[in-house]
Amino acid sequence: MAKRIADLRQAMLSGARPAAATRNAGAAEPPVELAATTESRRLHFRPGREGKSNVTGYFPPEVKKQLRLLAAEHDTTIQNLLAEALNDLFAKNGRPEVAPLEAKD
Repeated sequence: MAKRIADLRQAMLSGARPAAATRNAGAAEPPVELAATTESRRLHFRPGREGKSNVTGYFPPEVKKQLRLLAAEHDTTIQNLLAEALNDLFAKNGRPEVAPLEAKD
């Protein structure tokens, strides 16, 4: 069975009943297919992120503060600082430097 994607906007527009009420009603009607709605996905589409993957980690708040300060001091972005650091790590371990750096204006 395909997993349904919750789409609050679509549910509000259609006036759909909550899933629990639908199951308890014993209705023979098929469930609304929410996975087919691509409109909500287009609302949050960022062309610059296409073909890229998110890499995250959890650190103390001081790490984020220090990254923001460094980015401001060097007139760049946190993403550029992280790309530079990852490329340094890759080079140190004999790997290709594949993290793209954003071009400065």
